Amino acid sequence: MNSDLGDQNIPAFLILQDGTVFEGFGFGFSSNEAHGEVVFNTSMSGYQEMLTDPSYSGQILVPTYPLQGNYGINNRDIESSQIQVSGFVAREYCEFPSNRYSDMTLNEYLKSESIPAIYGIDTRALTRRIRSHGVMMGLITQNADIGAAEKKLNELPSYEDQNLVQRVSTSETYSWPTENDQLNDDEAVHIVILDEGVKFNILRLLQNRGCRVTVVPSNADFNYIMDLNPDGVLLSPGPGDPRYLDDIVEVTRKLVEKVPVLGICLGHQVAARAFGAETYKLKFGHRGGNHPVKDLSTDMVRMTAQNHGYAVDVDSLPSELKISQINLNDGTVEGLEHTSLPVLTIQYHSEASPGPLENEFIFDRFLNLIDKTR
Repeated sequence: MNSDLGDQNIPAFLILQDGTVFEGFGFGFSSNEAHGEVVFNTSMSGYQEMLTDPSYSGQILVPTYPLQGNYGINNRDIESSQIQVSGFVAREYCEFPSNRYSDMTLNEYLKSESIPAIYGIDTRALTRRIRSHGVMMGLITQNADIGAAEKKLNELPSYEDQNLVQRVSTSETYSWPTENDQLNDDEAVHIVILDEGVKFNILRLLQNRGCRVTVVPSNADFNYIMDLNPDGVLLSPGPGDPRYLDDIVEVTRKLVEKVPVLGICLGHQVAARAFGAETYKLKFGHRGGNHPVKDLSTDMVRMTAQNHGYAVDVDSLPSELKISQINLNDGTVEGLEHTSLPVLTIQYHSEASPGPLENEFIFDRFLNLIDKTR
């Protein structure tokens, strides 16, 4: 059996902004360089879902689970229309995947979309460095010149200085299911999603609940959204700093007065800012499928999938926003409810992909909120 890597087994380097160098071997589109904020994810599987999650735009992804590529790539487990990460890092790469649904190898997939990757480095040491010093920019390159890498990283825009939602949002409004499907009827609950980086599984789960979904660009204004006659509006997850989304915050400020609103992850932060709360950057973020969240009304603890680098400042919350859920690892805000308006938000990914499936009830809670107001 021929090697999946062929003649790609050449040295490559991950160079961090603080000058730390990790040496390994290039794969994917290894002749390219990749720069981005280096982040780690603690999920034990789901690399394809992670790669295609728009919330990773502008970032170099490091799964902490050592083996990657072992079940290949298929056309079922995608969360957007393309790979969204800037680069990919693995401890060990599996050249010969075993999965009856696999259509191609991870290496072929990365190469097909021009995404550089590196394997053979100590991802545990890399993760420990990020945990100790915080996330930082990094460069995947075949050039071992640290000085040249540091110069390039200083010249390139940093992660927090970019409006990444503009990069990942749809440019045109579209329906889900498509016009040929049977759920496009006037009786179905109509959910409009403001696309800040929506994952396909949010659309699938709403479809499974009989909803008609319309996805609109992140720059859609209040009148455009209301002309679609939504029964509810969902503010999607997405990448980057919510401080760059003042236009969406202003639209949200108007929407909450007219229709039920559900905010997920970045959408949660946007909704909080619409009511006057502040947000801040976490040291190394929450990314993985094993984050415990406590529901304060029931004392129930659920494991959640998360992927975010910012959080809502609890001390800035207005009196009309009630904290409904908290993160048991660090006490950060994981959910909000408005005391009088039909507004519900969560910081984690109820749609998982990858991650535990026990949080889909949020969509049912949102639909119940809509039923009460229809």
